[in-house]
Amino acid sequence: MIAEKPDEFWMNKALDEAKMALEKDEVPVGAIVIYKDQIIGRGHNLTESFTDVTAHAEIQAITAASNTLGSKFLDECKVYVTLEPCTMCAGALYWARPAQIIFGAPDEKRGAGRYEGIYHPKTTIRSGVMENECSEIIRTFFQKKR
Repeated sequence: MIAEKPDEFWMNKALDEAKMALEKDEVPVGAIVIYKDQIIGRGHNLTESFTDVTAHAEIQAITAASNTLGSKFLDECKVYVTLEPCTMCAGALYWARPAQIIFGAPDEKRGAGRYEGIYHPKTTIRSGVMENECSEIIRTFFQKKR
C-alpha cells in the first residue's frame, strides 16, 4: 500500500494555485481537491478576471473536481485551500460534502469558522497547515495594494 502524502505536500500545490492568482493580480488564494492521493480539481481566485464575485478558488476547484468525478458530491475527497473559506464557499463545500477541508491561514474578518454548523457534519476541518506561508502571500499582496 502506498502511503498518503502529508498535508504540507498538498498545501504547497494549493499555494502554487495562489501564486497563479497573484500573477493575474487576483487575491492570491488557491485550492485543490484530492481523491485517492491525486489532484482532481484545482482553482484560484478569478473574481477580477471573470468580473464575478463567485469565482473564488474553492468554487473553481469544486467545479473541476465534480466534473472529473461526474458527481456533485466529494464524499471521499480532501479540499486544501490556502485561506479559510468565506461563508459563500463554506456553503458550497457543505453541499459538496468533502471528507476533509484543510486550510492554511485563518480569515478573521470573513472566515466561515465564526459560524457554528456551517460545514457539513461529516466533514472534518483542519486549520493552520503552513499558516505562515499562506498568510504571507496574502499579507504581501494587500501591502502592495495600499
